Amino acid sequence: MPQPPTLKISEIFPSVQGEGLRQGEPTIFVRFAGCNLRCAFCDTKYARTGGTKITVERIAARVAAVGKKFPASWVTLTGGEPLVQYLGALIRRLRADGFRIQVETNGTIYRPWPVDWLTVSPKPRRWSYDPRFRRRADEVKLVVTKSLTPAVVARLRREFPARVPILLQPESNAAWSRTRGRRLLEEALRDGLENIRVTVQLHRIYGLR
Repeated sequence: MPQPPTLKISEIFPSVQGEGLRQGEPTIFVRFAGCNLRCAFCDTKYARTGGTKITVERIAARVAAVGKKFPASWVTLTGGEPLVQYLGALIRRLRADGFRIQVETNGTIYRPWPVDWLTVSPKPRRWSYDPRFRRRADEVKLVVTKSLTPAVVARLRREFPARVPILLQPESNAAWSRTRGRRLLEEALRDGLENIRVTVQLHRIYGLR
């Protein structure tokens, strides 16, 4: 008899979305274990490995249980890198349960699953991603590292549709990164680039997970 599909989960918890255009909205997070990148600045290094194998049914049940105590209409699937695993069955189940689904991905692995909000966050050094994400992304989030240059911002602005905002997010909310992000925005404006914004990590300011 076939075994039910399992996924490697790092944690499931309620909070508010601290990043991107959905910032501030009550959200249930499902953090998946495993990642195909090893970014030095990663603030969830613990999710690169390990994790617990859990069936789709049990994950959905845990999300529902969290939702009873913390009513939220959004579930964010994050990592690690969530798209290294097959999430199709879980996405369908959570949507059937009435949740809206956000996926946060580094963009290197393309999956055509139907979600309600897609955050694509290319990473250094190459800031590369699967080009099929260009027509599907709702936002592009760039961590403002010391290697993020005006040329990279300009290239990504050209490659994604004008409707898709490019967000400059400081690395761990550090002061130097906020300053660099502001300067990148100012240079982008001087170059005539549009729909580029600076942001922060709201959950760090409020002391949330």
